Amino acid sequence: MGSSEEEYIAFEQKVSRTVYFDNLSPQVTESVIRTALDQFATVKNVKFIPNYIGPSNLPKCALVEFDSTKKAKEIISMVMGYPFMMSGSPRPVRARHAVMEMFDDRPVKPNRKLKVRWLEPSDPDFQVAKEIKKLTRKHAAEIEFMHKLQLAEEEKLSRQQEDTLKLHYKKFKLIDGIMADKTAHRLARKYNLRVTDE
Repeated sequence: MGSSEEEYIAFEQKVSRTVYFDNLSPQVTESVIRTALDQFATVKNVKFIPNYIGPSNLPKCALVEFDSTKKAKEIISMVMGYPFMMSGSPRPVRARHAVMEMFDDRPVKPNRKLKVRWLEPSDPDFQVAKEIKKLTRKHAAEIEFMHKLQLAEEEKLSRQQEDTLKLHYKKFKLIDGIMADKTAHRLARKYNLRVTDE
């Protein structure tokens, strides 16, 4: 079933004001995305792209529709120009323009005709199709390996951040203790006496 020209034009406009975000933490929710981005532009819609093939701890992807194409471009420029993080995750978020193929509810282009046929093994295009299939599997394996490396790096960075946070907490607790038991005041008085004596 085809779609009308108006419906297709409206969809093209929707795509132009939509940004594809990836490398999102698995903990990121729609409300987290809205809170992070509403300060820059009005978020009209958030749609997560489901991950059907990889483990659940892989980074998430989302299509975020804004109120205008101009705002979408500004946000892409900002996210690509500076490290932008959501949900306190050590992974910086990436952003780029959405394309029509990212939408599972995209309408059919008006007056578009598709021809489908089976390829015989003797057909020259049959070998090309086999090579493309083989290359797709290779790329999927490479992507999975890279995701594992990326997750290991992020876990390491997360542990470093946690250790740094604990160290800062100990320092502030020590300073708080010195202030509470008046040790800091006694040291200040003693220091001032020395200064005046000299």
